[in-house]
Amino acid sequence: MKRLSIVAGFLVVCILCGTALVFGAEDLNGPAKEVYDHYIAIQEELTKDSTKGVSEHATAIATAAKAGQVKGLPSDTEKHADAVAKAKDLKSARQAFKPLSADFIKYRVENKAAKSAYHEAYCPMARAGWLQSGKEVRNPYYGKSMLDCGELKN
Repeated sequence: MKRLSIVAGFLVVCILCGTALVFGAEDLNGPAKEVYDHYIAIQEELTKDSTKGVSEHATAIATAAKAGQVKGLPSDTEKHADAVAKAKDLKSARQAFKPLSADFIKYRVENKAAKSAYHEAYCPMARAGWLQSGKEVRNPYYGKSMLDCGELKN
């Protein structure tokens, strides 16, 4: 009972001070949203069999990860984003996108973030998952040749 009154008191103080508490936030904002926007831009380009802008978006993710702008990103996110940025062709960009996607999926799950904004999909042929903004499967690993290969996990 004592703990409950301490928590209730803390909540009242936060409300009176205008501080917002968010438990299990659905929406991303600030640096986290920016990083996810870069990730989604990469995913969308790969679905078009294109690497246009991929390096720039991946570099922005690596920079944010290195600077610690998004708390809770997996420790290898910078390295994985750098690999995507340095990819020389579509095939290597897609291969490098797999571990970067795993990082973003992990962050989303661990932080209970943006479940309504981003949908997790998985392709058994690529043996990899990814996040996307729409509810219609758009496979970044096979692009136009098998755009709808895979399934949404949520």
